[in-house]
Amino acid sequence: MKIGSYSLTSNVLLAPMAGITDQPFRQLCCQMGAGLAVSEMISANPKLWNTNKSKRRLVHSDDAGIRSVQIAGCDPTELAFAAKMNAEKGAQIIDINMGCPAKKVNKKLAGSALLKDPSLVEAIVKSVVDAVDVPVTLKIRTGWCEDTRNGVEIAKIAEANGIQSLAVHGRTRNDFYKGDAEYNTIKAIKSSVAIPVVANGDITSAEKAKQVLDFTGADAVMVGRGAQGRPWIFREINHFLNTGQHLPAPTMDEVGSIIIEHVKELHRFYGDFMGVRFARKHVSWYMQAWDQDKTFRSVFNGLESVNEQLEALTMQFDNLT
Repeated sequence: MKIGSYSLTSNVLLAPMAGITDQPFRQLCCQMGAGLAVSEMISANPKLWNTNKSKRRLVHSDDAGIRSVQIAGCDPTELAFAAKMNAEKGAQIIDINMGCPAKKVNKKLAGSALLKDPSLVEAIVKSVVDAVDVPVTLKIRTGWCEDTRNGVEIAKIAEANGIQSLAVHGRTRNDFYKGDAEYNTIKAIKSSVAIPVVANGDITSAEKAKQVLDFTGADAVMVGRGAQGRPWIFREINHFLNTGQHLPAPTMDEVGSIIIEHVKELHRFYGDFMGVRFARKHVSWYMQAWDQDKTFRSVFNGLESVNEQLEALTMQFDNLT
């Protein structure tokens, strides 16, 4: 799959997730076979760029792989300025968020709320594409609600105004993450446009990835929640798509090594205080399969120092191997 002049190494992509797809996680997923790892969304409002959170998200130079940066907002001029600024800071692809269902985002008429106003969608896309020399991609849902599922209309607007690739989550905004994703709309979108289409929603296994690709005809799949605590899902899907065979599960030694290195990177990226706190949620996802009574996670969540966390993880995996 290509996005503009960029050829992806895999057609299995990491979805942007606020508070999750930070630089350490994106780098890890790329190492595990993700063909593209899209950043957490960055607000287009420059008044919000001075927070520590935004400053970290605005650093693109050290990213692994192709640097795709997602921006969110509802003002075409602000979004164009944000796109230009991020491109100047090293973004190689700009992704526009029109898929986030969060109430605090939608209240500001951003994210998936934009799908209710196709004319504003067109104005935003046109403004951002005209502002930068890098490819611009778009992430959407199938519509605002079941009665206004206008994904095909939005896809045609996107293509006509220069969007290079379109990722579609198979739920409406009103669905949030409830129920099962539906892929009929993604299939209809793929048949209505010539640009690459990426299918997103409930991609949690290699078999599901293949089923969705076969059914929709999409050019790629995008994994979101399915990668939380399982970054090796990318190599599993790649192997299955390439060979039809299942890749053996990672050994306990490898799992321990992946988790410990990820936690070290979180400590490095965020500093000791915030790194310890970010590590807790990632370790919680990792340990679901091996800590079903939550005993270890309960202890781990009470640890306050970098060394305590690393020692606890080392001891836990020594006991598991």
